Amino acid sequence: MRILGTFFWSLLLINMTAYVVGSMQGFTYDFVIASIISVAFSVFVIIMGEALIPNEPVDHH
Repeated sequence: MRILGTFFWSLLLINMTAYVVGSMQGFTYDFVIASIISVAFSVFVIIMGEALIPNEPVDHH
């Protein structure tokens, strides 16, 4: 569920950003390019999250 959420929000937010920035700059909106970027970004986020966040609990603070 965590991975599906990452893909969903990445797809939504990056496509929104591509649309807004593209319209501000006068470019055309391309759903395919923005979706490819969002999938690459979400894979990067998932890999970094698995590599950097420890799984073992903390004994005390």
